[in-house]
Order: sequence, then structure tokens, then C-alpha cells
Amino acid sequence: MDRSIVIGRLGAQLDAAASGADWDGLDLAVRDLARQLRALAVKGPWSAAERAALRRLRAAHDRAAQTGAAAAADLQTRMDEMRDNKEGWIAYALAGETEPGENVQ
Repeated sequence: MDRSIVIGRLGAQLDAAASGADWDGLDLAVRDLARQLRALAVKGPWSAAERAALRRLRAAHDRAAQTGAAAAADLQTRMDEMRDNKEGWIAYALAGETEPGENVQ
């Protein structure tokens, strides 16, 4: 049995979740990865094609990790900007509340 197809699907799941910013899907794929690889490993030694598929899976995992790290850094930047501008936003919101008729719906 060639396990390359299953290994390829695992890599495709990682790539799809990371490129789609599906962080919940990526979390599930990564958590399930070790279990699935262990199940495949007990079926005997890896063929050359399977080892190549495992290298591609490793590359997909690395890409997903880099994508997640970049998204986390972007989010941190946005949160820092929001924190830095918090006082201005509060002042703007409070100024609007003092204008007669401005917040009437």
C-alpha cells in the first residue's frame, strides 16, 4: 500500500487551511497530524516515494507555521495600534454623546 496519497492529503489540508486563514481548521489538521503519521508508520518502512511525500508534508507544515506566525504578528500590530489609539477613540465617542441629537436613531 502506497501511503503517499494519504500523506499528500495531509499536506493539502495544511496548505488549504493556512492559505484560507482557517485557523480552527489548521489547528485540527496539525493536532491530527501526529496521530495519522503514527498510524501510517506502523505499516512498515517508508518507500522512497513515501519519504518524498513526507518531505513535502514537512514543507507544507513549515509554510503553515510561517503563515500562522505572520498572521499572529499582523494581529499583534493591529492590537498595538488599537491600544495606542484607545484614548482618541474614547474621546471621539464621548464627544459624539454630548452633541444633541447626534445619537438619536
